[in-house]
Amino acid sequence: NDVPSCNIIHVCAVLGYNQEKDPLFWNTWAQHTLKNALTLQKLNQNTAKNLILFLGDGMGIPTVTAARILKGQLSGQSGEETQLEMDKFPFVALSKTYNTNAQVADSAGTATAYLCGVKANEGTVGVSAAAVRSQCNTTQGNEVTSILKWAKEAGKSVGIVTTTRVNHATPSAAYAHCVDRDWFSDGEMPAEAVQAGCKDIARQLFENIPNIDVIMGGGRKYMFPKNQSDVEYPGDKKHFGTRKDGRNLVEEWTNRMKNKKAQYVWNKRELLSVNPNNVDYILGLFEPGDLPYNLERNTETDPSLTEMVEVAIKILRKNPRGFYLLVEGGRIDHGHHEGKAKQALHEAVEMDRAIGRAGLITSIYDTMTVVTADHSHMFNFGGYTPRGNTIFGLAPMLSDVDQKPFTAILYGNGPGFKVINGLRENVSTLDYQGTNYQAQSAVPLRMETHGGEDVAVFAKGPMAHLLHGVHEQNYIPHVMAYAACIGQNRDHCMSSGGASSLSPALPSLAALLTLTRLLC
Repeated sequence: NDVPSCNIIHVCAVLGYNQEKDPLFWNTWAQHTLKNALTLQKLNQNTAKNLILFLGDGMGIPTVTAARILKGQLSGQSGEETQLEMDKFPFVALSKTYNTNAQVADSAGTATAYLCGVKANEGTVGVSAAAVRSQCNTTQGNEVTSILKWAKEAGKSVGIVTTTRVNHATPSAAYAHCVDRDWFSDGEMPAEAVQAGCKDIARQLFENIPNIDVIMGGGRKYMFPKNQSDVEYPGDKKHFGTRKDGRNLVEEWTNRMKNKKAQYVWNKRELLSVNPNNVDYILGLFEPGDLPYNLERNTETDPSLTEMVEVAIKILRKNPRGFYLLVEGGRIDHGHHEGKAKQALHEAVEMDRAIGRAGLITSIYDTMTVVTADHSHMFNFGGYTPRGNTIFGLAPMLSDVDQKPFTAILYGNGPGFKVINGLRENVSTLDYQGTNYQAQSAVPLRMETHGGEDVAVFAKGPMAHLLHGVHEQNYIPHVMAYAACIGQNRDHCMSSGGASSLSPALPSLAALLTLTRLLC
């Protein structure tokens, strides 16, 4: 945290810009930041008892910057000088997001990278690049395991919390091995794939890794028999169950866990009535599909990401061996795909709030927390806007080509492309600060696309300094496993007995020869 203890940023916001006109202001702030940086020379080499990965789906660097400004403006400040919770993390790296067969990645292949430690093809989860999307017969023998499984095998409690479906691309790579990210239930699978023995993702959630301690998100309809009505929307057919095999996975889970301290919940009231001290396992499915955008959330019935994360950590942290928790702010991505920057940025701000809450109920001494994205988006903002300009506002000048105003936020492609009588639409006639306004784009597409640039990785806690520089995305779970002494990274822990000052273990000669052969 490079904010001085006297909260110089807040003073500046209150007093206006007079402070900023004085060089002493900037020099004092920079010197304070320098003193904080110097304290980082003493590295935290403790063993990480707990691991938390916050994944902002589609949260590229422009999204982080814009969310920072929005967060500040929501609290009455100009915004640029604000700090997100993730900004306070002491170590930052860049992650190269490409898939093995894609320059611009998707969320499935990337999830395999930052969860399983192996880069993979787009559209596939929990399988290596030898597996081919949608080809069932390429699954067997190409499965790769995730850090969630490594943690479970080490005796830790494990959890998944997401604002999307619990069987969506990001969470599914933590437990599933599937050649198609869209095989949510057997109702979405081709008959030949089912007949060939491939399993849908919802089924794998309950069968692959027994007793995942915490599961929270959406995706209720994929757990119930086809045409079974939903508990929350009983008259809406689009929310009916989708399973062709007739299985009720929620009922099966409830029956299997009846002799354990387990609870199934489907709304906010039930979730917040849970006493974490009396519950060891929780399955929370709060919507038939994805959870609603935070701006549209029914605060009486739908839990926020922050509320889900708090309950999850309080349940998981009871395990004396610690825990691994994957948290996805999944609808940042959806907002961008729809060209709805306001939805996307509010999702990012909510995820940052969850990061802050997690920080309050864990310790940097024994908890490694990493915040990153799977990929970026074709989202940006510019136009020489003045200080404090609302992030959703107009640039201060008209276009010198068509003499029309334009918003600071624009997309490279997407649904916001509008031409009226052969000319660009005049945004001043629209509610460009509306919740569902679709920002203008250069190229017309029904859905905006991902971006291909590197994304940020923020890290704090034990061994966080190993996340530095520019890395391949699949490096992330290897660092986290090393910090926690799980998976293939345990040798260095033996001499220290799990205490601090973890020393690197030398790789075997065979491993070095193999790597040399690969590189040559």
